[in-house]
Formats: sequence, C-alpha cells, structure tokens
Amino acid sequence: MCTMANSPSPALVDRVADWLRAQALNDIGLEAVVQGSCDRLAAAGLPIARVNLVFSVLHPLYRAIGFTWRQGQTLQAHAYPHVADGAQPDYFYGTPYHHLLKHDVDHLRWRLDSDMPCAFPILNDLRRDGFSDYLAFAHSFAKAKSEGMLGSWSTAQTGGFGSGEIAALLAIQYPLAVACRMAMLGGVAKSALSTYLGNNAGARVLAGQIRRGDGETTRAAIVWGDLRNSTRMADRLGRQAYIDNLNDFFDATAGAVAAAGGDILAFIGDGFLGIFPCARGKKESRIACQRALGAAMAAMAAMGETNRRRQAQNKAALGYGLALHVGSVLFGNVGLPERLSFSVFGSAVNEAARLETLTKKFATPIIASRSFTADCGGAWEALGRESLRGVEAPITVFRPARIPPAQIAAARQPQAA
Repeated sequence: MCTMANSPSPALVDRVADWLRAQALNDIGLEAVVQGSCDRLAAAGLPIARVNLVFSVLHPLYRAIGFTWRQGQTLQAHAYPHVADGAQPDYFYGTPYHHLLKHDVDHLRWRLDSDMPCAFPILNDLRRDGFSDYLAFAHSFAKAKSEGMLGSWSTAQTGGFGSGEIAALLAIQYPLAVACRMAMLGGVAKSALSTYLGNNAGARVLAGQIRRGDGETTRAAIVWGDLRNSTRMADRLGRQAYIDNLNDFFDATAGAVAAAGGDILAFIGDGFLGIFPCARGKKESRIACQRALGAAMAAMAAMGETNRRRQAQNKAALGYGLALHVGSVLFGNVGLPERLSFSVFGSAVNEAARLETLTKKFATPIIASRSFTADCGGAWEALGRESLRGVEAPITVFRPARIPPAQIAAARQPQAA
C-alpha cells in the first residue's frame, strides 16, 4: 500500500472545482470531464487510486454508461444495455449503489484494511487488489425521473482516507455532478438527433440549421428500401409480430447502409430512405455510388441470413426491394414553423421511390438507374426500358451482375405474410 505524506491542498482542490464549473459552459464530452477531473484531483494531492462513475442516460440502446479511472491507466468506458420491462439486472442488487438507492442515503464508506467481512462482492475484489478504503455516493439530477450519478472513490493509502480528504471529495461532488450533467445533456441532444435524424442531419441541426426553409442542394447516391407485402402482414399478424418483422427488415437493410457510412434520413412506414452525400465531381460521385452499392449488397447478404434464421424459427421469409439512384437533392427543413422535418427532397428522391417498385416486376432484390450505374461503374445486367411516373423519357434499369442466383430465385417466389 502507498502512504500519502501530505493532505490535499484546499487551494488546488478549489482549482479543480473552478475547472469543472468552466467545463459546464463548454461543449466538452462526458469522458473528457471524468478523465480531467480525476487527473486533476490526483494531482492536487488526493490519494485516489480508483474512481468509478455511472450515469443514467436517455439512449435507445443503453440505460446507463459508466467510466472507471485508475491512476496511470487508460480510462475504461462501460455501457449497460436496457433490460426487459425496465428492471435492473440481477447483479445490480448486490452492489453498494443499489444499497444507496434502496435506503435513500447519499454516502457509504467501507474500510477495506480491516478484518470486517465485506457486504458486497465488489469490496472483496477491491480488498484483494490492495485498496484500503472505499467511499460510494449517489447524486440525483431528477429524482422523479430516476436520473443521476452514482460513483465511488477508492484509495490504497495506508490508513485509508483522512477526514480532510473525505471533506475534499464531498466538496468536489457537486461541481462534478453539474459538469457531468451538462456534458450529458449535450450528449443526449447529439444522440437523440443522430437517432431520429441521422448523423449528418443531426450535426446540421446542432450547427444551427433549424429554421424552416434552411437547406442546401447537394448531390447524393440514394438507397430506397421497402418491405414487400407489409399491408397483408399488418392485417394478418398481431402488432408485436408485425413490428418484429419491420425491425428484422430494417436491421438487415438500413443497418447495412448505416454501417457503410450512409445517412438514414427517414423510416417511411415499411420503407426507409438512405443517402450517401458527395461533391459534384465525377470521382466523388463514383465513390458515393460504390459505397451505396456495397451497402445494398451487404443488405442483401444480411437479409439472406435473416430469412434463414426466420425459417429455422418457422417464420415466413421476408421479401424486399432496394433501389439505387443518384442525383441532386435538397437537404433541409420543411413543414410547419413549430413542427419541422429535416430530410432530403426533390425529383431524384421521388424517382428512387418509383424505381424501387420495379424490383417486383423484375423479381430482383436490387435495381438501379442508368445514372447510378454510369457513375458507379462495374458489371451490371440491363433489365429493360421503363417509364417512371413523373419522368418524361423512359429509362433503362439494371441490376448488379453478381447477384447470386438463389437470391433472384427467392425474389420470384411469392412472399407469405
């Protein structure tokens, strides 16, 4: 165990509090706040060897995130997924944090350098690792919403924390909570906008593109996807089974577009709209189209895996269509002054939607326009010339030449609801 010869300097601890208050006014991430505050507290003379902080968050995937700081080591991040019905996972009930919340107390201290049996498994682990003292705390942001910060300070100092050190840790807790909450609010805003608008659109809104009519014209490769026979599914299946089918489709197809760096701008009923924005140069357009094609091929492979899994579960295979197009789109805000939609609009988007309907006629999972294939390059199979509603001249449509025959055969089969 280490021994600290000096008490922490009140002036230096106050400087850490000043730094935290300054961060509350800056656009700084939560991880940077945690790392910076722990480093500065250790430098101020506080004998912290391990710090754990956990925050409840508003996120579609996670109920909480956490960080563990150890002196001289890389900050570790932890994500805690949602549990069914909003319950806590079983392991949480055996933690000091659950004890704090259950008994509505702010702090819990446990001397680890004694022979007293430890009440919680984590304390046995810390004792084995050579820690001498443990101080846990709970700080609520909004009790009605169960929002807040849980944390603990641990030391390996002989004799544990001194009274002055505990006082310093208690004093820093409030400015730490304020700075972390402000960083979280910024993170929630970014996460919410990214979740509901897409990364690119969300960043534009945060940058100030918020008024009706704000927007710009840009070039983009467009992916329009649609689930077949969804109306019949909605009529015949229960609500949850229908939603599960939609999510299976979106996970495989829209998920592949997002994984390739595309922006998913809208889920429209049983379909989705994704784009790969690019500059107007031929090289940039080719790169965007190739990324869109790669995403469509990955989506087709993922749908194959999804349908194999579904059939093993005695569920019907899902039919779908993906259209690939490229053109100029208006990227911006439309709607009511108090209720806006941020998306892309224009003739190229409408053409992509109408192009997708041809996947049924040609029994192919992927179809592309001539403008897309010309910019993308590669091997394509011409399917014929077709008239699209609202487009003056017929256009030649294509499908990728390397679509596996099994996928084409599956597309010809009627899909069960």
